Amino acid sequence: MPLSEYEQRVLEQLERDLGADPKLGQAMSKATRRRGRWTWSVLGVLVGLGIVVAGAVAQAPVVGIAGFALMLAAALWGLLATGKPGAVGSVAKPGAPAPKRNSSFMTRLEERFDRRREQGDI
Repeated sequence: MPLSEYEQRVLEQLERDLGADPKLGQAMSKATRRRGRWTWSVLGVLVGLGIVVAGAVAQAPVVGIAGFALMLAAALWGLLATGKPGAVGSVAKPGAPAPKRNSSFMTRLEERFDRRREQGDI
């Protein structure tokens, strides 16, 4: 079923808008890096697990502890990947001011509470 003229115009406009959106480009380019980080993290956990098993078989507690440390470090490295504002997973309300980068946790929490109180959510 062919698209109507209106649908074709809307589709072309959407394609132009998507191509001009820098945040979308950033988000899409980060997806491959995040996937690679997860791959290396899982590989590190598996290697660490192999070292733990080898240490248990060889009855060498130092080797087992080193393998566990490698597993823990790889898992934390994969889970605690820092993202920039505007990246995949970060959501900002339209018209809401962007959080300051150097503000403390408590300051951001107080600002969020104030915004909710002003909007009548509390």
